[in-house]
Amino acid sequence: MERLSMSGISKRFGGIHALSDVSFSAQGGEVHALMGENGAGKSTLMKVLSGAYDHEGGEIRIDGNRASIHSPHEGMKLGVSIIYQEFSLASHMTVAENILMHELGEKFSINYRELNRRAARLLDEMGFSDIDPRSTVSDLTVAYQQVVEICKALSHECKILVLDEPTAVLTNHETEKLFRLVRKLRDQGVCVIYISHRLDEIFDLCNRVTILKDGSTVGTWDTNTLDHDSLTNLMIGRELTDFFPERNAKIGAVALEVQSLRSGSMVSDVSFSVRRGEVLGIGGLVGAGRTEALRAIFGADKRDGGTVTLHGQEVHNRTAGEGVRNRIGLLPEDRKHQGVLLDLPIRDNALMTPVNPFISVTGWINQASERDKVQELWKELRLKAASQDANVSTLSGGNQQKVALMKWLVAHCDVLLLDEPTRGVDVGAKVEIYRVINQLAEQGAAIVMVSSEMIELIGMCDRVMVMRGGRMAGTLEGDAIREENIIELAMGQDNVH
Repeated sequence: MERLSMSGISKRFGGIHALSDVSFSAQGGEVHALMGENGAGKSTLMKVLSGAYDHEGGEIRIDGNRASIHSPHEGMKLGVSIIYQEFSLASHMTVAENILMHELGEKFSINYRELNRRAARLLDEMGFSDIDPRSTVSDLTVAYQQVVEICKALSHECKILVLDEPTAVLTNHETEKLFRLVRKLRDQGVCVIYISHRLDEIFDLCNRVTILKDGSTVGTWDTNTLDHDSLTNLMIGRELTDFFPERNAKIGAVALEVQSLRSGSMVSDVSFSVRRGEVLGIGGLVGAGRTEALRAIFGADKRDGGTVTLHGQEVHNRTAGEGVRNRIGLLPEDRKHQGVLLDLPIRDNALMTPVNPFISVTGWINQASERDKVQELWKELRLKAASQDANVSTLSGGNQQKVALMKWLVAHCDVLLLDEPTRGVDVGAKVEIYRVINQLAEQGAAIVMVSSEMIELIGMCDRVMVMRGGRMAGTLEGDAIREENIIELAMGQDNVH
């Protein structure tokens, strides 16, 4: 049964046509992937469906009936729920209070025993009876907070559930549990719309896929009629084999050397070196200490022991500012909270580094040169935005990541530490980020890149260091950089060959 039909949907933001005559339909009892490059219109279309945005043309039908949705509250009443990457939970309240929050304001008194009982029953039906409805949400893991969001949606008799990049911050085990939950909802007749840039998830979970490009509908296909190459080609117009641009960097002298690094409980003994022009990958399971190692090198976290040597000279980097002054840059894993300032313009974010070449010793700012440089980087990164003065919050996730990278291109770092540089980024934007990484290496920068995507480590890196339990488990080079070897080192096996 066709649960949702959206036809002729259009939406403008100022002079930008975000959606142009888009059509999309999904059935009850299916998981339907919505895909496209960053800025293709996926999130905008779903916000129109939820009522967060009004649309300027077309119509929405739910179960065959025309739906007029002008607010998220109206969307919920019609059975539409969207779970974004940033959860809309009250972190100081309990699990039960969050799940049944829509009822709390309607009552003069609250029977907490009944509230907890109903929440526990819903959690149990979803297969998560181990979540205590009396727990405070802030005490839960990210995966369990996501389950609470889903249960909150289902308490509204949800007919259409939209999941926007739901596995971006989940471990493999947590992802498997989420998939079981999604399949259970599908089997109960819920229409699940699934937004993800991870191709393996689409083929593992989804029945059909609809692709958007530049605010228009490309088409809809049964997932079993596609493969990775054809799906990629439909989205970005290039083959999967074109993902990793050729690099012609000359490997030079050692730029950064780390010996016996210790930091907190997550980094106990890490040693490695990286040369000018080299891309060193760091693989390993979530919790292996990869992010914490980069932060300690940069100066964002306290170093408890070990040495960091830059071009043969020991540096201490007690703060992030010292790291930048030593020409080390860090692109953090959490771009929204640590990589960019969402409420400031693109230009301000791009120039937000202590090493700003456009400020004279007397403090005079050459604004014309600033604008020219940002425009140059804009073209280089193929940024999609209205202007340099647009706030970063108005950009798609991939374009936000490009802005986060911009400031390190301005700073001309000798060493660039990249923590999950393409997480939540579409395949087209990934290629552009890879191209910039290669360009930096060709200019002599030393690159250290943490990634949970093995194809990225294999396709981009000259060497791959694998971490396990806060230590280096081994280093792979040349033909030894293979998926099975990375997994075996990460899992503590000794069958690497």
